[in-house]
Amino acid sequence: MSTKSINPLRTRMIEDMTIRGFGAKTQADYIRSVKRLKAFLGRSPDTATAEDIRRFQLSLRQDGATASHMNAVVSGLRFFFKVTLGRADIERWTQLVREPRKLPVVLSPEEVAHLIDCAPGPGLKYKAALSVAYGAGLRASEVVSLKIGDIDSKRMVIRVEQGKGRKDRYVMLSPQLLDLLRVWWRQARPLAWLFPGQNPVNPLTTRQLNRAFHAAADMAEIDKKVSPHTLRHSFATHLLEQHIDIRVIQVLLGHAKLDTTALYTRVATKTIREVMSPLDQLTAKKKRKKTA
Repeated sequence: MSTKSINPLRTRMIEDMTIRGFGAKTQADYIRSVKRLKAFLGRSPDTATAEDIRRFQLSLRQDGATASHMNAVVSGLRFFFKVTLGRADIERWTQLVREPRKLPVVLSPEEVAHLIDCAPGPGLKYKAALSVAYGAGLRASEVVSLKIGDIDSKRMVIRVEQGKGRKDRYVMLSPQLLDLLRVWWRQARPLAWLFPGQNPVNPLTTRQLNRAFHAAADMAEIDKKVSPHTLRHSFATHLLEQHIDIRVIQVLLGHAKLDTTALYTRVATKTIREVMSPLDQLTAKKKRKKTA
């Protein structure tokens, strides 16, 4: 396909996504999906037939694409055909793949404390950033996007601007976390971003935070398969084990659906251990009868 013919089509799709307020990452992912279809067809993607779409999805599956990857590609194609091309009929030939719901990896409070203490230097940047991730249950992208003004010490909350789903929310600011952030601020004097990157004009990147996290995990000898998101999982699970209402946790995490938050009930082992088994209740009843 010639450059002349692809540019107007891509431009229109980008404009359609911009109108709907899609973020830069979503736009890039959707464009990439259409590019993959074009490469598969060897011709303009807007000429694809229903059979072409079926064969394309089959090829992705046969190449070992994961469920999440398949769904990401299909989402991009659905937008392209339904919105940009006005071919809503093609959607019935696309298939979202049901993803198996795996239990998240959770660290114990002791493991979290040790990992944070092992955060690399120099300075307190990464220790403070990882403390925010765990102490407020933030995603890595939300941590690096924090500005100085987002820390509200009077109300003891942190403002998370445009989190996942492009929604603002407030999360808790613990006194201990506030003390650490104040020490970090006095040490580094950041001007705008709470955690500036190598160039202070830009914030720390999620990639840099991820590297620091894994360095800390290695130093702490954490042998579980973990990522910065593990701190968020641990935050939610530990709150649940403290008997915090699951709806409160849902709000703190910014989950749109309670079902998403309810997943943590399956890994809250402390809560599970505290539940008395019906077998134990039978034994207790027998003992009461004998002593009566």
